Amino acid sequence: MNPLLERISIDPNICFGKPCIRGTRIWVSLILDFLANGMTMDEVLVEYPHLTHEDILAAKSAKSVFRF
Repeated sequence: MNPLLERISIDPNICFGKPCIRGTRIWVSLILDFLANGMTMDEVLVEYPHLTHEDILAAKSAKSVFRF
């Protein structure tokens, strides 16, 4: 398994069970939408300063594992 995916959590009691960045309520799909709409990784990190570069990479990796 990709070690970046350890940064993703799925809990049916948090955010309706949507994949989130571990320790947050930020949906992976939200990050992917930002990137798909032209935001850079740096812009996402400015908007969400508690995220890390690795969190963004984890979201991108999760795209191939989870359905969004």
